[in-house]
Amino acid sequence: MNKLIALSSLILVICPLAAQDIQLPAPDRVGGKPLMQALNERKSIRSYQDKALTLQQLSDLLWAANGFNRDDKRTAPTANNRQELELYVAMKSGIYFYDAHKHLLKEVKKGDFRAETGVQDFVAQAALNLIFVSDMEKASGSQYAYTDCGFVAQNVYLYCASAGLGSVVRGSFDKEKLSKLLNLSTRQEVLLTQTVGFPG
Repeated sequence: MNKLIALSSLILVICPLAAQDIQLPAPDRVGGKPLMQALNERKSIRSYQDKALTLQQLSDLLWAANGFNRDDKRTAPTANNRQELELYVAMKSGIYFYDAHKHLLKEVKKGDFRAETGVQDFVAQAALNLIFVSDMEKASGSQYAYTDCGFVAQNVYLYCASAGLGSVVRGSFDKEKLSKLLNLSTRQEVLLTQTVGFPG
């Protein structure tokens, strides 16, 4: 009986989440290049290696993009603090929703759907593609939702410049296809996509 309890405890330690979800390590909030250097090195990249980010890089990227840096506030501002913007991540292993409160990735769908996130060839090869989704009923207005989206995209650019990664924002995607792929509600809208990975 004691052995069974010990084994159960070990399994819980090793697998605290459902196998499909990814618990991210704590973000490194003190690393990276100085801001002025990151701004100087910020650029759009359209050629990528087929190489995955480490869990730490993924953690730092998502936290920098739209994580919580205070109890109820994020790294990117939103009009009237509506926090209407959420991120989905398309990687080789599947599509995930970034739960910023718990700092984990929740699986939405298994499989490699990177190529479905845009029309350019490089989207299928890069480590991941971010999909920016806004709850338009929660937002202060569509113009504010798009503005808030821009703040998050720039956070991604600056993190990538600081971490030696490549990135590019993309408006070329099939909004209806992505909405179905993510199982979005009628109040949710895909606003933008952004590719991240190791430069080719």
